[in-house]
Amino acid sequence: MNIFYEEDGGFKVGSIMTDNTTSLQVENTHGKRSKIKSANVMLRFAQPGMAEFLTQAEQIAADIDVEFLWEASPPDEFEFGTLAQEYFGHAPNPVEAAGALIRLHSSPMYFYKKGKGRYKAAPPDALKSALASAEKKRLQAKLQARYIEQLTAFQLPAEFADKLSMILYQPDRNTIEVKALEAACAATHLSAAHLLHQCGALPSTHDFHLNKFLFENFPRGTGFPEVTVEEHPELPKATINAFSIDDASTTEIDDAFSVEKLPNGNWRIGVHIAAPTLGIAPGSPIDVIAAQRMSTVYMPGDKITMLPDNVVQAFTLCADKVCPALSLYVEVDAETLAIINSESRVERLHIAANLRHDTLEPLFNEETLAAGKLDYAYAPELSLLWNFANKLEAARGKSADNSTQQIDYTFHVENDRVTIGNRLRGSPIDKVVSELMILANSSWGKLLDDHEVAGIYRTQNNGKVKMSTVAAPHQGLGVAHYAWSSSPLRRYVDLVNQRQLISVLRGETPTYGKNDTTLFTILRDFDTAYTTYNEFQREMERYWCLRWLLQENVKQVSATVLRENLVKLADIPLVGRISSLPETPPNTKVILEMGDIDLLDLNFEARFVGAMQEAA
Repeated sequence: MNIFYEEDGGFKVGSIMTDNTTSLQVENTHGKRSKIKSANVMLRFAQPGMAEFLTQAEQIAADIDVEFLWEASPPDEFEFGTLAQEYFGHAPNPVEAAGALIRLHSSPMYFYKKGKGRYKAAPPDALKSALASAEKKRLQAKLQARYIEQLTAFQLPAEFADKLSMILYQPDRNTIEVKALEAACAATHLSAAHLLHQCGALPSTHDFHLNKFLFENFPRGTGFPEVTVEEHPELPKATINAFSIDDASTTEIDDAFSVEKLPNGNWRIGVHIAAPTLGIAPGSPIDVIAAQRMSTVYMPGDKITMLPDNVVQAFTLCADKVCPALSLYVEVDAETLAIINSESRVERLHIAANLRHDTLEPLFNEETLAAGKLDYAYAPELSLLWNFANKLEAARGKSADNSTQQIDYTFHVENDRVTIGNRLRGSPIDKVVSELMILANSSWGKLLDDHEVAGIYRTQNNGKVKMSTVAAPHQGLGVAHYAWSSSPLRRYVDLVNQRQLISVLRGETPTYGKNDTTLFTILRDFDTAYTTYNEFQREMERYWCLRWLLQENVKQVSATVLRENLVKLADIPLVGRISSLPETPPNTKVILEMGDIDLLDLNFEARFVGAMQEAA
């Protein structure tokens, strides 16, 4: 005697060796013996043979119209043999009964299993929904297969066009587009970005990186809503004329300087900072925008400003304008340039000139200063500020030794071509601006602390720089207080500190009190945004370094070993790992042969040629 039984979610046939009432020992068609429960036996049969039985039953199951079977089924729970008799119109033989059972079991949308050999027909609405879902999955699978076929042939499916940002920057693995892309990537051994690039979906490698940043940080775009700058009370007008020193591309001119000879023979040096807080009330639409952006975003060839253009134009220290400013004046001894006293004011002043680095650098540098050449505009003032800056640097305990000067790199992008320049950090222009900014930020940080008014400070202890609402020394700069206050058009923290400073100078209640949770939120959000923006700027500088190598068709390049196989290329701020580099001491100059450059992964390949002496 043979049996047809259920095991592991399927049906099998076997020959009975031993029948123990509750269990049976059976042997399958391959001679394997096993023990099964009697409850799992659906049918017993003598003919046909086991192999023929299962083949015939499966053929009958395939021929059964499942929709007709569903229509013929009773509304209540039923046993498979009962429905088989109804369907065939006579008492079914074992093969027919087994065929009906197989069909019932293989149609879970039509029939719900209720027990061994027992089923219940699905309600009409549930069946309709299940069939629709199945059809949807079938169509999606067909569509996904088409996507994969097109992608592996490096053709972009038309449906991908308006979903590229999601697919690239925030892929949802539940979507068929992403599933198809992942399958195509596995088949072609390419990353998603490289595959889509080959499909023509990324015409610009530059925009791939820029759009990723915008997608993550500016999901609503970089434009501004219309805002109106608030009127502010008339301010007293200073009698001096000030001038600024900035890059040629700077439009948010935050700072300017002035030099005035006092009747007692001393000098009065002024540091003047744009005062946008006078027209930006806390919680106003402009303030909300600035608090969302937290900072201007810089990148080679472009920037995303923190403030709308009409706000910038209202407060930038532009030449030939009278501008509101927060000013720090220090009186210095005519001979020693030691600071005698200082005061801060909120005022208006005339900006006489905007000096630019590119035109000022050839005139105002260490060589011309050493030669005493003062035949250019503002030369006497700049010479005095240079000497004063050196005094300030020394007073902070810093060395003026140029042997350890770092190089600052500049990027100029025009018509998709990049020019990379460099200059030593600590040049007269840099030192004048940086030292006077340190003076202003440290003086105003102390002013806030002395008046016990809350502010946001940058502190450094044991080499670790952090932002804090509690005043503490900045050991790296050698100052007791340091509160960013000199770039309120470009950094929200400076804007916040300026509000607090103006409240002190006017004797008003500060916008932010001690332990104000708003201040802690600003600090946290600024720190996060500023870190993100700086990482993006470094990423885009790396991109343009790689573009420069391609643009200049560089085949060989010199580099300096930093550590192990990490090197920095000469003339551009590009660092990379060279796998072929032998064990080489740090600071060794080497020659590299350039290989492939990947503008999507921002990597390059290079081969070690030799040390500079060996190459020579």
